[in-house]
Amino acid sequence: MGSYKICMCFTRKFRWNEAQPPADVKQAFESFSGGADLMTSDQLLRFLVEWQGDAGAMISDADSVIQHIWLRRHFGKFWKPLLTLQDFHHYLFCTDLNPPIKSQVHQDMTAPLSHYYIYTGHNSYLTGNQLISNCSDAPIIKALKRGVRAIELDMWPNSAKDDIDILHGRTLTTPVKLIKCLTSIKEHAFSASPYPVVITLEDHLTPDLQAKVAEMVTQTFGEMLFIPEAECLEEFPSPEALKKRIIISTKPPKEYLGSRKEKDSTEEEAWGKEVPGLRAQLENDDKQNENDRSEHGRDEDDPNDFDRKFRQDSAPQYKRLISVKAGKLKGGLAESLKVDPNQVRRLSLSEQELGKAANSHGTGLVRFTQKNLLRIYPKGIRIDSSNYNPLIGWMHGAQMVAFNMQGYGRSLWLMHGMFRANGSCGYIKKPEFLMKIGPYNQVFDPRANFPVKTTLKVNVYMGDGWRMDFRQTHFDTCSPPDFYTRVGIAGVPADAVMKKTRTIADDWAPVWNEEFLFPLSVPELALLRIEVHEKDGFGGQTCLPISQLRRGFRSVALFDRKGEKFKSVRLLVRFEFVSDCC
Repeated sequence: MGSYKICMCFTRKFRWNEAQPPADVKQAFESFSGGADLMTSDQLLRFLVEWQGDAGAMISDADSVIQHIWLRRHFGKFWKPLLTLQDFHHYLFCTDLNPPIKSQVHQDMTAPLSHYYIYTGHNSYLTGNQLISNCSDAPIIKALKRGVRAIELDMWPNSAKDDIDILHGRTLTTPVKLIKCLTSIKEHAFSASPYPVVITLEDHLTPDLQAKVAEMVTQTFGEMLFIPEAECLEEFPSPEALKKRIIISTKPPKEYLGSRKEKDSTEEEAWGKEVPGLRAQLENDDKQNENDRSEHGRDEDDPNDFDRKFRQDSAPQYKRLISVKAGKLKGGLAESLKVDPNQVRRLSLSEQELGKAANSHGTGLVRFTQKNLLRIYPKGIRIDSSNYNPLIGWMHGAQMVAFNMQGYGRSLWLMHGMFRANGSCGYIKKPEFLMKIGPYNQVFDPRANFPVKTTLKVNVYMGDGWRMDFRQTHFDTCSPPDFYTRVGIAGVPADAVMKKTRTIADDWAPVWNEEFLFPLSVPELALLRIEVHEKDGFGGQTCLPISQLRRGFRSVALFDRKGEKFKSVRLLVRFEFVSDCC
């Protein structure tokens, strides 16, 4: 009896059915081919324009599709400008030929930086958690290759006080040299996008080391470095004007070296208050830092000092490099959010501070971000490098919602999805309603109730590719997997929802053929969430910006938990807008 069970397991686990075209695909093929068994280039072009909504498609595009399919399915033999139903289905299921969103930059890139969401990293040098992981340039390189446009570096004096280390200060993280990080940024800054890279510096240095930073930065980046002509910018330049440029953002030196009694919104102070067991260590560090500053003050005229030659102009030299000046909370939030007509700046808030500000100063945040930059960072107790809901920041116009790119989870999936928009260039134009000022000087109120603008209809037909990307026994040792799909919306609270298909048992190529309707009040800030699950495992996920979705049949590639794209796993989905406002 035992041997019989083993035999049954062996025969079941390798069974799979080849994906067949769903009924809607067959119907579309018959409709545009005129009922014939073959579809011509002209007929395919009509399908692309009328069904898929690709208004700019030309006959050359249809010819290119057919040629690609013949090369892949028939190895180029006896090439003819015709498609069978199976060829047509294969084309619709190709993630490279039929993606759900545009792969090119298509938004206006000539507005000021404050008009864009910017793909922003937090503690970009950490390889793992916030307390004991290594610091390295490797996660910086990885982030830049993914398209991240804002890199954060925490600068601290090394043990000899003659060089600069990058580390999460007042923790047990091992340091990496500043010069190594700068060199890697220079090498990889524009590997994924030509648009500017912002380096946000958390500055914990003495004046002589600030001078050394100025020297390192100017020598490393040279003409790539953006240095404004005026000390204070009245308006930020545009991403287009700053192509292939490096931007430095930090607090001007005098602000950091000012009175420590002033409220300073930084991650490091949050760590001191919120992480157990570190308070005594932080107090000792503070005393040591004060002593270090006093010693440097006494040694200012020492002729043997490494940076003596920079003494007369060290502050102007370092300060001159700061294109985006960071401010701090002074005089309360309302005072800090006041817009200066003569200069722009950046303000940082923790996720907790943002939550409070959203409740009491929601429209003030929106008004501030129409001209200035707002950066949001994770609260200090996220020692596992987890993240928060980015939509709260985006709803209030925050351009720099800073994330731990090494911390995986659904929040980071949303971040990945958001910045797939606009050709994955790292800059996304903010919705117009966040930039408008009404006739009575009013701005967008994120707490208001909004009517439904459009309804997104999503047909989840089928999935395939797991049998190529996973071991036969990955999900179940004795049978094919039992897949179901979760589909939903991340957005303003009124739009947020998740739904679920039925489970298809024992099938490597599941066919669900289910339809979902999603009413949307703020589609400009909504993301489509798709996750495939199996009772014994995880089958993939993706997030797509709804404002970027292309209607019609589309092949949706899936990603693993870490955001890495599977080679073969994808879904066949159809998107329609009942009242198209996107």
